[in-house]
Amino acid sequence: MNEWKNFCDSLYYDKESKLMLEYGGMGMDDKYIEKMQPKVADALSHMEALEGGAIANPDENRMVGHYWLRNPKLSPSTEIKDEIESAKARVYEFAEKIRTGKILSEGKEKFEYALIAGIGGSSLGPAFIYDALHEAGKGLRLLFLDNTDPAGMDRSFSAVAEAADRTLLIVISKSGGTIETRNAMEEARSFYTGKGLDFAKHTVCVTGAGSKLEGIAKSEGWLDIFPMWDFVGGRTSVMSAVGLLPLSLAGIDTEALLRGAADCDALGRNKEFRENPAAVLALAWHKASGGEGGESMVVLPYRDSLNLFAKYLQQLIMESLGKELDLDGKKVNQGLAVFGNKGSSDQHSYVQQLVGGPFNVFVTFVQVLKDREGKSPEVGEESTSGDYLNAFMLGTKRALEDHGKHTVTITVPNDTAYYVGMLIALYERAVGIYAKMINVNAYHQPAVEFGKKAAGGFIELKNVAKAYLAANRGKEFTAGELASTLGKTGEEAALFRLLLHLSENDPDVEMIPAEPITEAKFRG
Repeated sequence: MNEWKNFCDSLYYDKESKLMLEYGGMGMDDKYIEKMQPKVADALSHMEALEGGAIANPDENRMVGHYWLRNPKLSPSTEIKDEIESAKARVYEFAEKIRTGKILSEGKEKFEYALIAGIGGSSLGPAFIYDALHEAGKGLRLLFLDNTDPAGMDRSFSAVAEAADRTLLIVISKSGGTIETRNAMEEARSFYTGKGLDFAKHTVCVTGAGSKLEGIAKSEGWLDIFPMWDFVGGRTSVMSAVGLLPLSLAGIDTEALLRGAADCDALGRNKEFRENPAAVLALAWHKASGGEGGESMVVLPYRDSLNLFAKYLQQLIMESLGKELDLDGKKVNQGLAVFGNKGSSDQHSYVQQLVGGPFNVFVTFVQVLKDREGKSPEVGEESTSGDYLNAFMLGTKRALEDHGKHTVTITVPNDTAYYVGMLIALYERAVGIYAKMINVNAYHQPAVEFGKKAAGGFIELKNVAKAYLAANRGKEFTAGELASTLGKTGEEAALFRLLLHLSENDPDVEMIPAEPITEAKFRG
């Protein structure tokens, strides 16, 4: 086929927003698109019902309404509409009072920093948008406590050690029972207390009504409590108080973010496939995977500000689509693996394998047309750094396609809040459409609980072992001996690792080295 004709025939462009999506590199010819029309139409009808308030998560009998967050008028009830609008107004009012000093710290100083205690959807979205859009000297500086890693938390606490009284803490947990977030909250409590400060006078939370976290906040008299709803999942919560609160505190234009998402949602409601960018993107994924998953989606944004975009998309896509069973209970082991960093850095890392390696990947380029404000200097060959960035993107795209690899290219005019909102909404809707096409529930995550339950068992095993060592102080046991004594045969390897960690961190547990190391003994 003529390359230019193929380009023209497979180019989506919206003249109002200037969003562009080129899918000619995915091998979707007219015959394939025609064949898939019934499946696409069914998925679009499903999305329409979802936005109308249909039960979209049958496992939990819940609606899925993150689309209402940027257009509350679409909510299926006046009550939901009013709750969304009220929550947003409260967030904006609180953020304004913090930024202007109407709400001061315990020591009567303006807040300068905010620690965000949250994990997964409670941190990935806000962290991505903050990294993409924050401006130095404008609003509060955000730091994220997004893991239960003591050393990682210490880095954040050290960064605000001299400004502890000027540091706000935002605890985010929809369920109120997320262990990692609970741990970060208690570490922060210790940090504030160690500085002689009142923890409650520096802390707010975002959580579900009636959660354990809400109860703690009320009983301790925290600064404020903001809502989270059952109809918004964690990985699609960034346009609720989960994201609006920290991002507003940071001085980011969240109204433009919401507007961009709402406009992209509107484009995604078009029933004509070629005029619907989310449907085009979802069908491109289906073409790459054959609807059976197992492919790797590489996301290459050619802009430093979008460096965390692929990391954000990992949760959105992999948690939504990575499913063992489909909606009929059939074992399907679906999923699309997502990775990426940024161009042109990736040309010097893993693009070698993308071009020359296995045919199990497809690549999405994200191009931002505007290089910078103002004129760029020429750096060589009568070209600017931005000219080279664009050329490197085109060169990588050509190399991939010449070697038979599939590509999609998304182009936006700039990387302002409006277009970041558009990109998020584009992928959220594409996920919903694709999930329907492959018959999986995009809005639950049962496998995530497996690891959490196992972790709880290991904490219990650690406590039992430590208590036994304490009760038999001075006696020495190998991991194998202790497992047998405790009736935990089969848990020797896990017990060995638990004891190894205790011996490095707990002064009450000592390791006596041996060769091989698995014969080391432990005592209390």
